[in-house]
Amino acid sequence: LVVRPGQTAIFVREGRVADVFGPGHHRLETRNLPILSTLAGWKHGFDSPFLAEVYFVTTRLVTDLRWGTPNPVPMRDPDFGPIRVRAFGTYTLRAGDPRTLLEQMVGTDGVVEAEEVSELLRSIIASAFADLMGKSEVAVLDLASRYGELSEDLRRMVLERIDGEYGLEIPQLYIVNVSVPAEVEQALDARSSMN
Repeated sequence: LVVRPGQTAIFVREGRVADVFGPGHHRLETRNLPILSTLAGWKHGFDSPFLAEVYFVTTRLVTDLRWGTPNPVPMRDPDFGPIRVRAFGTYTLRAGDPRTLLEQMVGTDGVVEAEEVSELLRSIIASAFADLMGKSEVAVLDLASRYGELSEDLRRMVLERIDGEYGLEIPQLYIVNVSVPAEVEQALDARSSMN
């Protein structure tokens, strides 16, 4: 078995994870896979070859993934009262625990693509962003100066929601922009010009 750098190979036998192999060259025999020999070999005197599935999970950092709020998120602003904001940003993703990722996300499909995982995470991030805006008491005019702090708060909230459940890590998550409706922009422009 050849496992390239940035990959993990996972052997599955009858729906159970039998063994996990890191990068390198591995010679596979029933004696170095004891769980497989007990699962499959007892019928054949422990000499028979066995059948198993091998899943390769990338462990490298997947970069430049995008997220955004599909609908405006309501928030309370001290100057303008209740307003709706939209946000978008980027994040990076890594399989921190390939075994858990396989058990929780691949299931019977046999394959899981980065797009499926990022779709799930986009919805989790959007939900966490809505909660963050509901809790934060940051004025709309101050949001841009606090993107770094809010991004880290958002990343922590997302990690709490996926904590160990999917075997994923999010090393970086950034809020790139928070925008307000056109009417609020016009009110801001009018206030600025009057000042």
